[in-house]
Amino acid sequence: MQPIELVVFDMAGTTVTDHHEVERCFALAAAETGLFVTDERILAMQGLAKRYVFETLWKEQLGDVHPDVNHQVDVSYAAFRGILENHYATNGATPTEGCLDTFAYLHERGIAIALTTGFYRTVTDIILDKLGWLDGLDQDRVGSRDSLIQLSIASDEVERGRPYPYMIERAMATLGVTNPKAVINIGDTPSDLLSGRAAGVGLNLGITNGTHTQEQLETYPHDLLLASLVDLPQLVDSRYFVVS
Repeated sequence: MQPIELVVFDMAGTTVTDHHEVERCFALAAAETGLFVTDERILAMQGLAKRYVFETLWKEQLGDVHPDVNHQVDVSYAAFRGILENHYATNGATPTEGCLDTFAYLHERGIAIALTTGFYRTVTDIILDKLGWLDGLDQDRVGSRDSLIQLSIASDEVERGRPYPYMIERAMATLGVTNPKAVINIGDTPSDLLSGRAAGVGLNLGITNGTHTQEQLETYPHDLLLASLVDLPQLVDSRYFVVS
């Protein structure tokens, strides 16, 4: 059986506790800038690159070819960035249930950890810094076997964010993993699961204690849905011969 070499984790809602504050920040920015969008629509687009979300929603409101679309996207996105960065800088961040124990389990087995996110680099670094997870990462956000995580990739560092597979593929290339079947992908949004399928990973997992419930995720491509990261080590132990 193919040993696991890399686990790619989403951040907000998967490894970083999310109490729907990202959705609230998005809703505030939308309201401030005249974008009309429901809470349900915001939730459905969680995990996607945030600028892309604003572009999609403004096109829905004004029309694809409306001359004001680009300007409105710029205005809304700038408002969102300010609100979101202030939130995390002020309130900090905490790991999700089972996250640090799962990281320790993977370290013991020599399995690399990559974090991917729909956030852009600035806010990603604010969150990582608050958690202490920047320690040991270089200027390209690449770590070593001894750092807590081995890689961080933000959505503005690839050609396209989720649901495209580019962040997973970049993680593989950076960490020297050549076979996608040696990769586990795990996240709490539909776009996380769609990106895992697009990358052809060996195990594509959803987690149901983040922003989406089991009912909301079960119609999207996945191998299993887990209640929390607490369940991941046992799953790996039961399914794979892991090498260090």
